[in-house]
Amino acid sequence: MARIDLRDELHDQVTKSMEMGANCILGGIFDNNSDGAYYPPTILTDVKWGSPAYHEELFGPVASIIEASNEKEAIEIANDSFFGLGAAVFTRDLTRGERIAKEEIEAGCCFVNDFVKSDPRLPFGGVKGSGYGRELSTYGIKEFVNIKTVYVK
Repeated sequence: MARIDLRDELHDQVTKSMEMGANCILGGIFDNNSDGAYYPPTILTDVKWGSPAYHEELFGPVASIIEASNEKEAIEIANDSFFGLGAAVFTRDLTRGERIAKEEIEAGCCFVNDFVKSDPRLPFGGVKGSGYGRELSTYGIKEFVNIKTVYVK
């Protein structure tokens, strides 16, 4: 982690999520007396609605596993967020994955069979509480320009 206070905030989110019913199957424990801001890779299962691991951004090596019984429920869970920077859809059916990514997932970037990442050739940015506008690509360059109109008759 970048700083000790950020590590401690992440650990608070993990601990509160566990108090609300999440199970920690890996990590979640660190030596508070050690130097640095290390936080172990952590996996939480049975993450409940209302818990930090369900609703908040976890800026650290923590994976929240939220089970869905079908595609519709999985999309509803994915969209049940105040945030929307990036999302990923993994499927053997590329046509289905593209449809879900384009039409159903509420995120600024959605990847099919790949992880969220930025590429300078593509616009990158979020929706909802994850930001406004884009960076990178020609769209991103225009975010940093003030266009002036001059009209002469």
